[in-house]
Amino acid sequence: MIKFAYTILYVQDVVKTVAFYEKAFGFKHRFISPGNEYCEIASGETTLSFASVELAKTNLSGGFKESSLKEKTFGIEIGFTTDNVKKTVQSALDAGAILLEAAKTKPWGQEVAYVRDPDGFLIEICTPME
Repeated sequence: MIKFAYTILYVQDVVKTVAFYEKAFGFKHRFISPGNEYCEIASGETTLSFASVELAKTNLSGGFKESSLKEKTFGIEIGFTTDNVKKTVQSALDAGAILLEAAKTKPWGQEVAYVRDPDGFLIEICTPME
């Protein structure tokens, strides 16, 4: 059996990024490596993890494109569901996120908004699908 277990975002400062996710969304970290180069947060059934760019470079000898607020966002997003999209978006903005798209109701009834985290990653904040 194959199970989607985790997503790792490569970031400049793992501790700073984790602090953002804890403040913005109320998550708590459940593991951080002794050198602060890797951290996992308790975010539900699927783990969201962060690894330092330096650690990532040791894993990917051919390199990779780093996320940056100076560039357009990647064509990928992480999504968080909530019963109160506007409140969650405001919490993210208060923690340092950048608003890309204010909350809108989609034709299928789901409320959806988009922000970027301080590392430039795209986050969808939406109501759950029934």
